[in-house]
Amino acid sequence: MSTARRVGFAPVVDERTRALILGSLPGDASLSAGQYYAHPRNAFWRLMEALLGAPLAALPYPARLEALLAHGVGLWDVIASAERRGSLDAAIRNPEAADLIDLTARLPALHAVAFNGGTAARAGRRILEGATTAALLDLPSSSPAHARPFERKLAQWSILSPYLAAGRA
Repeated sequence: MSTARRVGFAPVVDERTRALILGSLPGDASLSAGQYYAHPRNAFWRLMEALLGAPLAALPYPARLEALLAHGVGLWDVIASAERRGSLDAAIRNPEAADLIDLTARLPALHAVAFNGGTAARAGRRILEGATTAALLDLPSSSPAHARPFERKLAQWSILSPYLAAGRA
């Protein structure tokens, strides 16, 4: 495996985005698939399914993204590109930050920015603290590399619930 420059995806947001979930940088499985959280053992889609009460995991990827947007949830990463061998955040070198300040300023309904994992939280907080009025929330990583029972992760991810319920019909 080479240490190649990995480039993340475009943000998935729209004018309804109330909660923006930021990862660090997509892993190899996600980059290969061209999809956020594509690794089959990543708990992200199961966590969001439980929080939103909407069947996401079985949906085709484009329908998953639309369901998130319909519930006011956006996705992006704090790192736009970096050198990395493999998928672990610890292997990230020479990161280029995503333009989080510009993105958050363009989201009129934004009330919360949630960081999926410690790397995302450290980098994202450095950029956004004092630059947004949105609540900044640290979540345990949904990655399978962050071994923790699903129920425990879900309990911690539940801090998102007040921001998700606001737009439910």
